Amino acid sequence: MSISASDVIPLSQARANLSELADQVKAGAEKIVTKNGESYVAIIDAQRLDYYHQLEREHIHLLLIADAGKGLADVAAGQVKDARSALSAIRQRRTGNTSR
Repeated sequence: MSISASDVIPLSQARANLSELADQVKAGAEKIVTKNGESYVAIIDAQRLDYYHQLEREHIHLLLIADAGKGLADVAAGQVKDARSALSAIRQRRTGNTSR
């Protein structure tokens, strides 16, 4: 859905017309409320917000699956390190201590 100029509303106008704005949003519009000329908040339907959150969770799951696949590919290629020595190397880098 695209946002038109009529969907961008100053905060003072939004306060005065909140019930009307809510009806428009429930009918499918999305509104951007501005404060001091800058975008401040968006008003969207609660069901659409739930849908956006679901999409975000699914995206995170896909990223985790991709990372797991990369890890499995590393294991298959023999590109593995002992966890204790890897953690020790990270700690040494953080402290700037390079001696072993």
